[in-house]
Amino acid sequence: VQLQASGGGLVQAGGSLRLSCAASGRMFSSSVMGWFRQAPGKEREFVAAIRWIGSRTYYADSVKGRFTISRDNAKRTVYLQMNGLKLEDTAVYYCAADLHPVVGVISKRADEYDYWGQGTQVTVSS
Repeated sequence: VQLQASGGGLVQAGGSLRLSCAASGRMFSSSVMGWFRQAPGKEREFVAAIRWIGSRTYYADSVKGRFTISRDNAKRTVYLQMNGLKLEDTAVYYCAADLHPVVGVISKRADEYDYWGQGTQVTVSS
C-alpha cells in the first residue's frame, strides 16, 4: 500500500484547507484510514479516522466540529476538510492506513497503523 498526501499550505487563522490522501494497493473493507499530525517538538497525534467501507468516523476532541474526514472509494482517496483553522493546528499532517484493525475498533494510536504517507505541511498564520 502506498499513500500520497497533498493539499497542505499556508492559511490565515479562521481559514480552510482540504487535504487529500490517495491510496494505491489493496485495501480491505475493515481497513481504517487515519490522519495524524506532528508539530515541531511534539509527538505525533491522532486527528481523525474513517473506515474504508462504511460511514463510521472518529475525531480528536481538539478538531471535532471543525474538521471533517471523508472518503471517495472510486478515487481511492481520503479527504480531511479543515475549517476554522487555528494557530495550534500548524503541523505536518500524515495520512495512514490500518489494514487489519481490531474488530470494531478505530485506533487513535499511531503504532497501530501499518502504512504512512509522506506528510504535508499545514501552517496557520495570525
